[in-house]
Amino acid sequence: MFETTRRDGIVQARREGARWLSTAWDGGYRDADAVYNVTVPTGFERTDLDAYREERLADAGFSVGPTLLTGVHMDHARRADSGPVTVLATAGLSNPAALPMADETEAGTESGDAADWRPGTVNLVVGADRALSEGALATLLATAVEAKAATLLDVAGVPGTTSDAVLVGSVPDADRVAFTGSATEVGAAARACVRDAVIASLDARYDEGPPGVDEAEYGVLTDRQTDVRAP
Repeated sequence: MFETTRRDGIVQARREGARWLSTAWDGGYRDADAVYNVTVPTGFERTDLDAYREERLADAGFSVGPTLLTGVHMDHARRADSGPVTVLATAGLSNPAALPMADETEAGTESGDAADWRPGTVNLVVGADRALSEGALATLLATAVEAKAATLLDVAGVPGTTSDAVLVGSVPDADRVAFTGSATEVGAAARACVRDAVIASLDARYDEGPPGVDEAEYGVLTDRQTDVRAP
């Protein structure tokens, strides 16, 4: 089982010998006993993220490992467990990334490909107490992101924010499974845990429910047109 520890604006998820796949700035496949979700201060502008991570983790007495950053306070972090899966989530929606299905404009968003980083972000740490190949880890990441998008669409009308990130982990010396899609034990557990942890984190942060896209201060609306044709 993955263990979690919270202190000094950081949550650590630990499992000795774990193998991880990260979408963060230094992302990719990594072996690490522990990974982290770290709250950054309002107005955070540092770009030397490796150095910043080392400083924050050292100050909190943690060893360096793969890290996600967010403006959401770790008081709002929530954990969900089901079967072999543990999910840690922090969820903020001040910078939604809307994707309309028609040629329309929604209030509270800005048209464009990117926006300045703002203190929103939905971060997920997903740990599976199973041995997974690199392909199965990638599938688990996709399964978790799909569940995050479905959850946010239901509760807030957007599939994510402009700065969401995910860490997924497995345990090489545990029981091996080949598949992690939505119909598998690991995938089904991950979907349920992502849903419940994200909703719980939003509930912890927003007293009157999460803001809709028309209430958000920052965000983007992807309104570009594409050229669609048969291959």
